[in-house]
Amino acid sequence: MTGKRSWVEIDLPQLKKNFEIYKALQPEGRGIMAVVKADAYGHGDAEVSRELSGAGVDHFAVSNIDEALHVRRVTSGEILILGYTPVDKAAQLVENDITQTLLSEEYAEMLFATGQPVRCQFAVDTGMRRIGLNADDPDECERVIRKYADRLEGLFTHLCVADTPDQDAFTNEQIKKFRTVCSRVADLGLSCHCMNSAGGLWHTADSSFTRLGIVLYGLKPDYENELPDGIAPVLSWKSVISMVKEINAGDTVGYGRSFTADGRMTVATVPTGYADGYSRLLSNKGSVLVNGRKARIIGRVCMDQMMIDVTGIPDIGIGTEVVLIGKSGGETITADDLARLYGTIGYEIVCGINKRVRREYLR
Repeated sequence: MTGKRSWVEIDLPQLKKNFEIYKALQPEGRGIMAVVKADAYGHGDAEVSRELSGAGVDHFAVSNIDEALHVRRVTSGEILILGYTPVDKAAQLVENDITQTLLSEEYAEMLFATGQPVRCQFAVDTGMRRIGLNADDPDECERVIRKYADRLEGLFTHLCVADTPDQDAFTNEQIKKFRTVCSRVADLGLSCHCMNSAGGLWHTADSSFTRLGIVLYGLKPDYENELPDGIAPVLSWKSVISMVKEINAGDTVGYGRSFTADGRMTVATVPTGYADGYSRLLSNKGSVLVNGRKARIIGRVCMDQMMIDVTGIPDIGIGTEVVLIGKSGGETITADDLARLYGTIGYEIVCGINKRVRREYLR
């Protein structure tokens, strides 16, 4: 019997292996920028960044200044904030040697008006319509880039459908637009990067870095993608059985009585629920693994608990391990599998695991 309720195991050797396999597939001379935003996609940004620093990674990307400051505690490498930072935080950016993305000319004016010598990279919008200078007007892009060239270190864009083969024409057009802008300012010697996890696997372009995100953690950018051999999920999520009971035909289970037994069943309660990040949308859909067997979820996932059908599964009792994501015997459930059940992506599954679920790091 384990003394734990709900916990995540992070396989650091597998993380390093994923990195090494991916890096070996990149063109010679292209760097890897590890994306560790959203607490390293739920894996723990401090531990992940520390492990990757030891493996030779010296460029990291995050979403915001709070994440950047947290990662800065464990690495002396370069840190790029991909999103918005309030301009009144400019001094903190400088003090902690953090590079800030310039989202627009207006934002650049506001940030530079602080007088702080912030290191910067400009985002270039090649079709995603999220942030950046509009690459549809390369003349205007060049004007703005040169205006702020003194503290500018790089340019980047984001390929929004690089994981979707039938959208390759759009991706190729994005790359073309980006290279046009970069060529206009080639004399400035800026770093220019356009590759994300999917782009670095399935597209060709000059890029100073590949920003390695979801594939680093062993998950697919899209359901239909196949990852290189050896790359595997880093995260497993486990819980335990807290109670076992017998129910009869006609008994209903859970809130809303959404499940009705059609015969005598053995039902177990698992002390993990949607407050832990296990989605309520998996009610009466998802399965977990117990002693190497699949056990379906019955009834609605509660805030802190769920019920599963363990009929016919031997050696069940209080404290028996339950695998929500990961392997048990010959069975496996991935975050991508769960995502597919209710129409989301693996990113949301792992990012959504709550902080009250403790992280354990396997070395």
